[in-house]
Amino acid sequence: MNRTDDDEVLTLRWVAPDDVDPDYAGERDLRWRVLRVPLGMGRGTEVNAAEERCLHLVARDGERRVVGCVIFRVDPGATGQLMQMAVEPALQGQGVGRVLVAELERRVRADGVGEITLHAREVAVGFYERLGYAVYGDPFTEVSIPHRHMRKVLEARPA
Repeated sequence: MNRTDDDEVLTLRWVAPDDVDPDYAGERDLRWRVLRVPLGMGRGTEVNAAEERCLHLVARDGERRVVGCVIFRVDPGATGQLMQMAVEPALQGQGVGRVLVAELERRVRADGVGEITLHAREVAVGFYERLGYAVYGDPFTEVSIPHRHMRKVLEARPA
């Protein structure tokens, strides 16, 4: 169990990207509503090409609704990419994203990942900077909006 800034109790759960797990369906719905609907994109556009080989983490509220999610693609060379992070709009700014990223970093560090990269929407750069990520490279456009490349080198696991 984890707590957000407003003491909302969240349950974090790693889910399988398959049609059997109802939390995966909730994750996809949240990603679509938060990340794609505002861009006028249809259902199904939230699925990425690496979906099945990604790690999927969801945050559920006290009523077991998926209220936050993040996926992570492990890449060769002890690196990986954080992708498609989404938090229920009513809960944004209350620590849900911070809790998700902390758990993702804990897990991938334990799995031997030493660096996380991501494509941050321009509006999310400050959030990731507060979590220790740094901008690199030139701005670019992805899904029709401005993005920045960001990365974080993970500290070695405590012995």
